[in-house]
Amino acid sequence: RRWIDTTGSFERSNHFTSVEKTVSKSTITSTNMGSNAAASGPSSLKLVGLVAAWYAGNTLYNIYNKKATNMIHAHWFVAAAQLVVGVVWSMVMWGTGMRKTPNLTASDIAACVPIGLFACLAHAGSVLAMGVGAVSFAQIVKACEPAFAAVIGLLLPPIDVKPMLAYAMLIPIVGGVGLACVKEGKGVDINVTAFAWASMANMAAALKGKMGGSVTKSLKGDKSKNMDSANVYAVMNIISFLFNVPMVVIAEMDTLQVEWDKATAEHGAQALIINIALSGFFFYIYNEFAFAFTANVGAVTSSVLNTAKRVIIIVVSSIVFVEPMERNTVIGSAIAIGGTFAYSLASKVKPAAKKKKA
Repeated sequence: RRWIDTTGSFERSNHFTSVEKTVSKSTITSTNMGSNAAASGPSSLKLVGLVAAWYAGNTLYNIYNKKATNMIHAHWFVAAAQLVVGVVWSMVMWGTGMRKTPNLTASDIAACVPIGLFACLAHAGSVLAMGVGAVSFAQIVKACEPAFAAVIGLLLPPIDVKPMLAYAMLIPIVGGVGLACVKEGKGVDINVTAFAWASMANMAAALKGKMGGSVTKSLKGDKSKNMDSANVYAVMNIISFLFNVPMVVIAEMDTLQVEWDKATAEHGAQALIINIALSGFFFYIYNEFAFAFTANVGAVTSSVLNTAKRVIIIVVSSIVFVEPMERNTVIGSAIAIGGTFAYSLASKVKPAAKKKKA
């Protein structure tokens, strides 16, 4: 009989009991090391990679989305087409076995439908806001999302009461956005349409977060459903697309062919298709990385980095699309984003434990 020693070679040994003990100890040690590694969480390198991919994907999405919406004035169509890219990506991943296929019941899907609806409105609102206005302006308004989330948290059960400091941070958020809308020598100058669409996106995102938390937690908790963070997002993306299609029919079907012909005649079909496809690809990819990052570090850290992300998008879009940034716009956006950063931290501060009376 041959036995494996610690050097990896094969040799005869009459002292099999000693070797068996050695192997057993090594196995136990390796198991403990694996457990400790798992307990310690993801590596810093992995987290940095997720953040880098998230930021890069989000920035590129905003660039290609703006290029696409500048080319064709059928923005509900662009939003739907972007979601198609994610649907195809998910089907390929499931069909090839590279990712486990979700195992959902009819009741599970029914629970996901409202979340998919609000995901559709949040996505479309953002696309339409950036389509009719500057990317930087849309991002500044979207920094107000915590204000919408705070209101929704107080109106819909279960009631979510934040610490008073968090509510206080809503003042610089709203005030900063207001200041950013004040143009020197012109007073308040707002792109009302872009503001309305961005506000719709904020409201929908707040509702999605409120209603989706318990549902996604339940789905992820049941391993038999194969609903990790990537599959949760994939399912929501598919439902979102299904809600987006009727909006294209209602809002743009009558003029879609005319707008398409006009866009292809001016810019070429290839350029239009490439920009829509790339915007859809980067939209799906950045959301997958964002979901994965949140699953690893939690909502607070993710919210803080999501706030910092807006700074990058505002700066890059201002450079790429030569969007003017006046002094009030810069100061106001800095105040609003700083307030959002503080809100993210303050909203998760746990109240001090009450001391028991002796």
